[in-house]
Order: sequence, then C-alpha cells, then structure tokens
Amino acid sequence: MESSGALTDLLHRAQAGEAAAADAFFRESYPMLERLARARLRAHLRTPTLDTGALVNEACLRFVSAGRLRIEDSTHFRRWAARVMRSVIVDLARRRQADRRGGKLVKVTLDPALGIEAPGGEDLVIRVHDALENFASIDPRAAQVVELRYFAGMTEIEVANALGVTERTIRRDWDKARLILSEMLR
Repeated sequence: MESSGALTDLLHRAQAGEAAAADAFFRESYPMLERLARARLRAHLRTPTLDTGALVNEACLRFVSAGRLRIEDSTHFRRWAARVMRSVIVDLARRRQADRRGGKLVKVTLDPALGIEAPGGEDLVIRVHDALENFASIDPRAAQVVELRYFAGMTEIEVANALGVTERTIRRDWDKARLILSEMLR
C-alpha cells in the first residue's frame, strides 16, 4: 500500500472530483479496509450475508453516498471507516434481533420452562455499542481511544498521533475505558 501522504493526496484529489484519483484511492485503501473488516467480524458476528467483502463494500458505498463528507487525511479516513463498519455491524445485529423476535409477525409468548435462550451475538454487539455511546458522554477522548484501538485496529502509537496526546495518556484512557465499560456491560 502507498504511504499515508500519497493516500491523503489521492483522497484530496478524489474529493475535488477527480474520478481517476477516487478509483486509485479505493484501490490503494482496500487492503486496509479488508484488515479492519476482518478484525471487526472476528470480534463480532459473521453471517452468510455479512462477510469481509460485504462489510468493505458497504463501507465504500456509504463513503460515496456521504457526498460532501470532508476527510482530512488517511488517518481520518481510517477512523471514519471504523465508525462506519461499527454502524453496519450494529444495524445488522438490530435487524437480526428484530427478525428473531418476529419482526412484524404476531408475537406469541412461549412457556419459560422450555429453557430456550436466544443467541447472544447480536445482543452483545448492541450492548457494547450502547455502552460505548453512553461512555462517550462521560469521557469522549477515552471513548475515541476505544473506537480507534478496537474498531479501527490502531496501535497505541497511532492513536496517540491521531489524537495528539502521549502514548501514556492513551494507555491510561484505554485502561480506564475497559474498567468502566466492563461495569456498564454487567
């Protein structure tokens, strides 16, 4: 993959309307998007309708349909892509939950003595998403650290550079976020 500066140049040219630059940008950034998608699906849910390719393609479609979205550089694009992939996964989990609960069908209550439990994958995805949204209102920077480390797959050094703080600050925020989020998920 090209350097971060070259990707940023391609991104700016693509945003200025240069079609060839847009094609080159997506061609060069596709491997990074695949790595992000693979990591997200490994951590969340994989279904016959959502695999690595589908998640990357959905992220690309959302980028194109965003229209006037201003991405500053390749790091900003990576953060945006992580957020979009998280959104796609949460949307799918919510749809699957609704379908599992009957969607628009008439609801019928089963005897609780049957011991039937719903699978936890979608529930966990939504619970983590909601907890992170609530945590962002408490500590926005620490929530960004979680999003960049967990959803964008960035290292501590990359997160520190992206947020303009020290690695030690990132480690403290990461530790604090994990403790608070684990409590929120109980």
